[in-house]
Amino acid sequence: MLTLTLAHREERDESIKEIESLIRAKLSELPGARFQIGAQDNGVKMQIVLRSEDPVALDAAAQAAMRDLRTLKGIGAVSSSASLVRPEIIVRPDFARAADLGVTASKIGETVRVATAGDYSQGLPKLNLSERQVPVRVKLPDSVRGDIASMERLMVPGKHGAVMLANVASLGVESGPAQIDRLDRSRNVTLDVELNSRSLGEAYEEALSLPALKKLPPAVKLAELGDAQEMQELFESFAIAMTIGVLCIYGVLVLLFKDFMQPVTILAALPLSIGGAFVALLVTHNAMSMPSMIGLIMLMGVVTKNSILLVEYAIVARHQGMNRFDALVDACHKRSRPIIMTTIAMGAGMLPLALGMGADPSFRSPMAIAVIGGLITSTLLSLLVLPVVFVYVDDAQLAIGKLARRLGMLRERRAGAQDRLELASV
Repeated sequence: MLTLTLAHREERDESIKEIESLIRAKLSELPGARFQIGAQDNGVKMQIVLRSEDPVALDAAAQAAMRDLRTLKGIGAVSSSASLVRPEIIVRPDFARAADLGVTASKIGETVRVATAGDYSQGLPKLNLSERQVPVRVKLPDSVRGDIASMERLMVPGKHGAVMLANVASLGVESGPAQIDRLDRSRNVTLDVELNSRSLGEAYEEALSLPALKKLPPAVKLAELGDAQEMQELFESFAIAMTIGVLCIYGVLVLLFKDFMQPVTILAALPLSIGGAFVALLVTHNAMSMPSMIGLIMLMGVVTKNSILLVEYAIVARHQGMNRFDALVDACHKRSRPIIMTTIAMGAGMLPLALGMGADPSFRSPMAIAVIGGLITSTLLSLLVLPVVFVYVDDAQLAIGKLARRLGMLRERRAGAQDRLELASV
């Protein structure tokens, strides 16, 4: 492991990503080298997991996926958990021959295991000393374990007596995986891709459109694990948090205004702020991430407060005898000052974070950019859009009231007619 301590970012022209790209270009000249550059945090590396019951098809699909993943633009190194192999002795039992001689596959495996690695710890004989017991592990010497001819002469117990291993199995030296990983009892291969400043969502979507991953063999399945799964869970949790937050705000506003319709006018400012946050992130080339989502949740409270100032003043003015148009104009005129003051104060507080002043700005900068963009659009559009929404909601409320009164009058008429019919019948 090589640790580099860089100078402060104001004292160098290259960014951390550019320095990592230079190091990656130098190390790529080493044939067969496996390396990883950068931090081990989430969002730095993309993981694609393939699973299958067929090891041959799984290895072929992993190799094809690695070749296609290396064609992605702007990424770093691509590595696979299945790319490391080592020489090993393969024992293939001849089941028909073994059945004739009364030898089971478990006896063959136990004989080879005891000869090469020794027995299990609980089955080993113990040397009793005064203070402890020392297990005695007996196995073949290393020189014999690497000799296929010597291994073939091992004796395997059977029903009719000991049988030479060569008579019931074939031995050979081949290459096999250094480690077998399983997921839900199925073999799996993990492909690690260094994002190299690319966003996880964009790179993952582009990777899934590659031919090797888009047309996987029938025996190979794609499992969503690692950072991709965490990203999906993050967006789902954010959607739940936003929904609960909006419902809680609506409930509080209903209790505050004692009305179910006018809180809709206040909540109409939320889409305006969220759209501005998305535009700000797009202009500054920042991806939608956890910090920006935190900024959206912060933004929701500030924008709602500004909307309450405007709508509440208009409602109070109408209760004092002003007509709807004059009440809305007066509310926009008198409440614009505190709304703009709140926007300026919040934006000024977030500006150093958005500009990246201080420590590493990679986490806090998207949050501040989302808040500033949402505040700007919500402040400019709220004074124009909210009065229009207020008028439509008020008209709908009046129409619903007229409809309710008409229905009440119809019910009263029907009840009166029924009473007259009952009197006439009497």
